[in-house]
Amino acid sequence: MGDETNRIKEEMEKWENGLLKKTLAKAKERENLPVKRLYTPLDLEGHSYLDKVGFPGQYPFTRGIQPTMYRGRFWTMRMYSGFATAEETNQRYKYLLAQVITGLSVAFDLPTQIGYDSDHPLAEGEVGKVGVAIDSLKDMEDLFEGIPLGKVSTSMTINAPAAVLLAMYQAVAEKQGFKAEELDGTIQNDVLKEYIARGTYIYPPGPSMRLITNIFEYCSKHIPKWNTISLGAYHIREAGSNAAQEIAFAFANAIDYIEAAIKAGLNIDDFAPRISWIFATDINVLEEVAKFRAARRLWAKILKERFGAKDPRSCMLRIHVHTSGSVLTAQQPLNNVVRVTLQALAAVLGGTNSMATCAYDEALALPTEESATLALRTQQILAYESGAADTVDPLAGSYYVEALTDQLQEQAEAYLTKIDAMGGAVKAIEKGYVQSEIQRSAYESQLAVERGQKIIVGVNKFQTHYEPPKNLLKVDPAVRERQIVKLNELKTNRDNARVQTALKTLKECAQGTDNLYPPILEAVKAYATLGEICDTLRDVFGEYTPPQIL
Repeated sequence: MGDETNRIKEEMEKWENGLLKKTLAKAKERENLPVKRLYTPLDLEGHSYLDKVGFPGQYPFTRGIQPTMYRGRFWTMRMYSGFATAEETNQRYKYLLAQVITGLSVAFDLPTQIGYDSDHPLAEGEVGKVGVAIDSLKDMEDLFEGIPLGKVSTSMTINAPAAVLLAMYQAVAEKQGFKAEELDGTIQNDVLKEYIARGTYIYPPGPSMRLITNIFEYCSKHIPKWNTISLGAYHIREAGSNAAQEIAFAFANAIDYIEAAIKAGLNIDDFAPRISWIFATDINVLEEVAKFRAARRLWAKILKERFGAKDPRSCMLRIHVHTSGSVLTAQQPLNNVVRVTLQALAAVLGGTNSMATCAYDEALALPTEESATLALRTQQILAYESGAADTVDPLAGSYYVEALTDQLQEQAEAYLTKIDAMGGAVKAIEKGYVQSEIQRSAYESQLAVERGQKIIVGVNKFQTHYEPPKNLLKVDPAVRERQIVKLNELKTNRDNARVQTALKTLKECAQGTDNLYPPILEAVKAYATLGEICDTLRDVFGEYTPPQIL
């Protein structure tokens, strides 16, 4: 290898001083490119295939967590969807299931995400707008009417009130005749990223961490197939981070969750196999491929070396990706079809386990049936027609992809070292470090667009007249009134004595140290509303106030 390396160095020097020099004298390269001109074996000196790349399905999982990947089964194809009322969203789910999605992905409206019922004053103008409104178990029953929950995998994008929504899902499934141990799906349940990237938090970090570890504990015993947390790397990226920050900040949050669970007495191998992830898949195809490979390898290393995990499943980074919505443009929206295709291709080449694709009109409105179908068909064409899924980790061995994989891992590890020195993710968030790093990255990216250093087709170059798509989906403003009528009927017809007893028990539990999930489940089954349950916990835990960051 030494002789080969020396020969490459000699030949490369000749090439640089000969052919390359003459070419550059005639024609300059594009400026400000973020990567090297050329990658060769010299960029992988000391690179060990067995230590860094290995084989799919085994440590360090760089090439994927399954031995055969898509040769055995394609990724789970989801469409993130939800709007207006439970009844209207139910019709969309049935339509998408008829188009052969292989998993549901529930979008909740903002009031639901922050634990307010539709009749709360702060809910005005937001009910059913960015997702479906869920106020009570009755709404959850209507959402999944006719959909057998023991036979589908459901992902729910819910964080601060995740325990309440999971309890509703469990209660509906049991009413349908399924046992809790049969349920398969995911709750996002990643509150730390809400403090730094999205803002749909309710309680301060301490009680939020308690709710999360309580779910870990309950599900490990009663809902063993359920993914108890989906770490939101996606939201960190969409807030403006770069690829290395996306990995690092999400992993820092995960490390804090794991340490909290271990401190609460849980064994790492009892809950780590049910940790899952949502990553963004951006438009820089090769960087995204390297990002997924680097993330799998780094996660395996953290679980094995830092936490002493023995079960190989604990070391597997199980990835759901969502194509990046922030790169979609309102200008020339049909260009977004191409953007989504490239993002989805990157996810496939990077070995995702599940995917949801944006519709081309999402920079303007919620997807119509037509645009949602096209987004799903994008995944199906990649799976069945493109050949991208025919072999495992097809870009392994590329000098560039391997070097970039190493580089992203090193950059992410450097961030983790800094955060460790601050005392962990919660401390780093309280200091505003993570938020300021993301904001800095977002500012620099926007500045590059405004200076024309970063080209967005149709936005700062190649502009042309265009007509917005017709028949955009508009949510009826009367949705809130319909939800309020439904809420009032519920409160009139339910057993209110049972509700008050359940909420009193929940409050007493919150004031102590017992697991909160069982009393939440009982309150849900009594038809206490989401707002009533969250307000009970607000009374005990208070609400989080973010630090001022300059």
